[in-house]
Amino acid sequence: MTETAEPSAPRKSRAGRDLPAAIAVGLGLFGLVVVTLAWFQPGFIVVLVILTSLGAVEVHHALERVGMRSVIVPVVFGNVVIIAGSYAAAVLQPVTQIPWHLVLLGFLGLTVLVALIWRMFTGTEGYARDSAASLFIISYVSLLASFVGLILAQQHGVAKVVAVFLAIVGSDVGGYAAGATLGRHPMAPTISPKKTWEGMAGSVVLASVVTVLQFVLVMHQPWWQGLLLAIVVVIFGTAGDLIESMIKRDVGIKDMSSFLPGHGGVMDRLDSTLVAAPAAWLLFALAGFAS
Repeated sequence: MTETAEPSAPRKSRAGRDLPAAIAVGLGLFGLVVVTLAWFQPGFIVVLVILTSLGAVEVHHALERVGMRSVIVPVVFGNVVIIAGSYAAAVLQPVTQIPWHLVLLGFLGLTVLVALIWRMFTGTEGYARDSAASLFIISYVSLLASFVGLILAQQHGVAKVVAVFLAIVGSDVGGYAAGATLGRHPMAPTISPKKTWEGMAGSVVLASVVTVLQFVLVMHQPWWQGLLLAIVVVIFGTAGDLIESMIKRDVGIKDMSSFLPGHGGVMDRLDSTLVAAPAAWLLFALAGFAS
């Protein structure tokens, strides 16, 4: 009697991830970003809106674990109008003469107001706690993510967004490589034990290399501007990673969700970008920087 071979389990990475799924999802997201940025920038905003809406749902479920229940329906609708509306306003400002920041503030304020009113219909108990959850998601996800679209709406916006993403990817890869091989001194052991100062150095080095190359060879800007952007993105991107780690530790979860097979949750991929984007936008908004 012949024995039937057992089906092989999905290959796991050292971090316990499904490696083929992780690679497939990563390449798929990379392809979407490249195609939309290169040929149809509004499509990139659609991708950003979808990912951040999923991220808002993830944070909503995470906060539920500690008794904080946001009103996720108006929060998600608000996420759409805050990100898409501010981007559209920035692109159309030369035609409409309506300042984009007034549109952003208007949509942000309207989303907050609707969330507060929406929660009124479920009673007074826990109102402050639940409203705080809604406002946290609106500010942490929607407001911060809107700066990605605002960078894209700037002059040479595609190249600038690519530079930010290159810095983030370089930071992740450089930090992982240096941390795995040289890491000895934990950066924040109670928040993220695997993060080390050696990994941080690796993040700065590789992010600087790829960003300087982008600035010099593609954007034809001074090398020092690329170096400055890389340092800013690494610092704030690392802070974003630690912020999400603190949220997950507080609510007692490892991943925000399983929306992205092999990667965990959407927020596990967006955490660095959300916090780095406003800092990068501020740099690009300065007179003479990468213009």
